[in-house]
Amino acid sequence: MKVIMVSDKHGQSLSISLARWSRTLFSLCFLGVPLAIGGLIGYTVANNNDVLDPQAVAAIKEKNSKEQQLLAETKLKTEQHLQALTLRMAELQARLVRLDALGERITSVAKLDKGEFDFSQQPALGGPQSADLGKVYQNPDFVDAIHSLEQRIDNREQQLEVLETLMANRKIEDEVFLAGRPIKKGWMSSHFGLRTDPFTGRKAMHEGVDFAGKLGSEIIAVGSGVVTWSGERYGYGRLVEINHGNGFMTRYAHNMENKVEVGDIVKKGQTISLMGSSGRSTGPHVHFEVYKHGRPVDPATYIHRTNR
Repeated sequence: MKVIMVSDKHGQSLSISLARWSRTLFSLCFLGVPLAIGGLIGYTVANNNDVLDPQAVAAIKEKNSKEQQLLAETKLKTEQHLQALTLRMAELQARLVRLDALGERITSVAKLDKGEFDFSQQPALGGPQSADLGKVYQNPDFVDAIHSLEQRIDNREQQLEVLETLMANRKIEDEVFLAGRPIKKGWMSSHFGLRTDPFTGRKAMHEGVDFAGKLGSEIIAVGSGVVTWSGERYGYGRLVEINHGNGFMTRYAHNMENKVEVGDIVKKGQTISLMGSSGRSTGPHVHFEVYKHGRPVDPATYIHRTNR
């Protein structure tokens, strides 16, 4: 190996031949300089804290702490939202159960055919397959979907409550609607109006109708109402009087025994007394009177009515 050295002053050059060991030593010198510099830099970095800025380290730690805090807050809010949604779903489920019960009630009041409306089953759906419009279904926001369902349930509840009220009012009207005979077995023995009094033989006003029958046979209410009299009354013997509301009242007289007391609520067709001959009577029968706004009217109008 030859090393050529050139002089800048005189422009002369000098070449030197190196042996093998000399070349090895020369190469080690050139390679050792970079390694020495690298080692020095590494030692300096490892033993000098000023290389990493403390403010930068603190900033990294602070950012990491904030991210952990944000993650914890997000987790807490998510758990709170899930808990709130769970409670809301439980409330909606309870309201749906109430709607089912209300629907069953309306079905019963309306006397719909059994099985026509089954609130315990999902509505049946179907139809032929239609052409694919190519639109991808987008799931609605979960909270918005719950609010929408809640509003629909509110509307259904209001509609069903109104319907139930109407049906209940209709049922009440049907119950207080005066119709039919006050007996189960027997025949009409005297009509409303002027007749010959069976005790005096003179013309007298008969303000009711009489139904004769077997002693002890059942006398029934021709409409629902409240008992306003149950006991002895002059000329009537044992009397039951029922107020049906809307200005209507009925009387059932000459009973052998009264089955109701003042203040009792009776239903249409309920047995209220047993046929007898108490008071001013010639034999077992019931004297039946109908009053409208305080005035006696011909019971025949209501006797021949068809039950609603």
